[in-house]
Amino acid sequence: MPTNKINAQVICTTLLVEKSPQALPLGAACIATAIKASELTKDLCSVSLVSFSQEDEDFLQHSQNQTTKAHFLAEKLLTKSLNCEKTIVCFSVFVWNRQILEETSQILRKKGVLTIAGGPEVTANPDSFTTFDYVVCGEGELSVPALLYKIISGKTAPNTSFDNCSYFSEEYSPYLTKTLNPCDYGGALWELARGCPFKCSYCYESKGEKTVRHFPVERIKKELDLFAKYDVPQVFVLDPTYNADKKQAMELLKLIAQKTPNTFYYFEARGEMIDLQLAQAFTKIPCALQIGLQSCNEEVLKLVHRPFNRKQFQKGIGFLNDAGVTFGLDLIFGLPGDSLKGFKESIDFAISLYPNNLEMFCLSVLPGTDLADRANELKLNFEPQAPYHIINTDRFSKPDIAIAEKLSKACTIFYNLGRAVPWFNSICKCLKMRPSDFFIRLVASKEYAVLYDEYIKESKNNCEADTTVIEKQQISFISTLLKEKRLDKLIIPAIDLIRFHGALSRTQATGKKEKIQLHYIPEYLDSQYASDLQFFAANVKQKNCMMETFKQNNYADYKMVKK
Repeated sequence: MPTNKINAQVICTTLLVEKSPQALPLGAACIATAIKASELTKDLCSVSLVSFSQEDEDFLQHSQNQTTKAHFLAEKLLTKSLNCEKTIVCFSVFVWNRQILEETSQILRKKGVLTIAGGPEVTANPDSFTTFDYVVCGEGELSVPALLYKIISGKTAPNTSFDNCSYFSEEYSPYLTKTLNPCDYGGALWELARGCPFKCSYCYESKGEKTVRHFPVERIKKELDLFAKYDVPQVFVLDPTYNADKKQAMELLKLIAQKTPNTFYYFEARGEMIDLQLAQAFTKIPCALQIGLQSCNEEVLKLVHRPFNRKQFQKGIGFLNDAGVTFGLDLIFGLPGDSLKGFKESIDFAISLYPNNLEMFCLSVLPGTDLADRANELKLNFEPQAPYHIINTDRFSKPDIAIAEKLSKACTIFYNLGRAVPWFNSICKCLKMRPSDFFIRLVASKEYAVLYDEYIKESKNNCEADTTVIEKQQISFISTLLKEKRLDKLIIPAIDLIRFHGALSRTQATGKKEKIQLHYIPEYLDSQYASDLQFFAANVKQKNCMMETFKQNNYADYKMVKK
């Protein structure tokens, strides 16, 4: 083991999409922590974690083009390496930052800085990375310290007796070692396991072993204690199939409830593997689930080696709805064997399950995945550079991909940001329109132009969407459709339904009270009667009233008040 200190500095870095709990530099922090913990390197070099965000003000000032951005990053990193004999920069590379980090590496190498690249895309396709001095494949907690030892000392690292999960111990935790402070990001990304029991062809895990390695319970408990100590508001759980092991999932939910009852958790889960007991367990903590549906077509999913049982999926989602668990669904457009018609059917199926949000993504044919290997066989035409989006397939034309993209944005703005889940299916039912056809009509409307402008403004300014603007356009568009169908008698109850739930959702999000004038008693709008708007209009009498929303025990509620 090394005994002589060498004046070398290692900088672990990455470029984030944003500075948030979902986008903190966990990968780079894990490597920095490992370098500090390893017997090979802890006395051999100094280590620092430096991360950048595309939303940083100083980064945005240098955003004229990619080369300018790369020079900015390089200069910032060089200021961290002054007065050092040797500087080594370890880059955590992802699809969204690959090109700019490649340019940054080229600039640094010209200045005498050694560069190392690691991350999922490097692991999948290492030969394509030619602008770095070294690349590291797989999990870097053992391999990076060994490489650094060789670079700095000039000697090959001695053999170690570490097992494959030795770096799962507490001294390798970025949080427990204070390499990362969740308070700096408003929350945490929390690793519970690595690996996945499924091998979907489009995922980087597609060629790995179907194994899941869980972090030790003692480390998990201590990290929970740290989250409690700092009163961390939200945690995004990094486990692609949290409920793969039901017993372990149930036990951890109990621990979370005991140690951090006020922290909001986000989980990824498989819908088919949810039962009544697990659904009820999720209600014991503040949380939301994101569930990958991807497509409702079993034949399409077979082509990407993703098992799917439609009836079991519906049953599992039914348990979540019955228990009142917040959940969202994911869809992918451009999958092999799918078409625009098939994708629209998946939208309709997904919306029928009442998800709190529906996210739709264009398929990325990631290098090194099983899907990339079979791209010619499956007739997939995709972008050669990141993000490797599908251009077209034999059944999904380029114009159809463009339509699917529009459907995705329409759903995001109108349904997700517009918080339409409580009333959207009811509206579609009385209009006798499929959700996908509703969105097709929406993108051609004047209301959508206003909604899209609001969405772009929100995206550029990194601010919350103004749901009052969205609500106004929702009411206008739906009123137009109802008039076209000669359902004028449903306009007032539809407006009340939208405004009632809009006020509640804003109070839930902000905690602020709202007063709104209604034509129907709010208890009726909040009942099963409202799920059938035609029945509602025919059987519920109008009564003008004033409602006030308020927040109590972390949940929005309402009461009638005097005008």
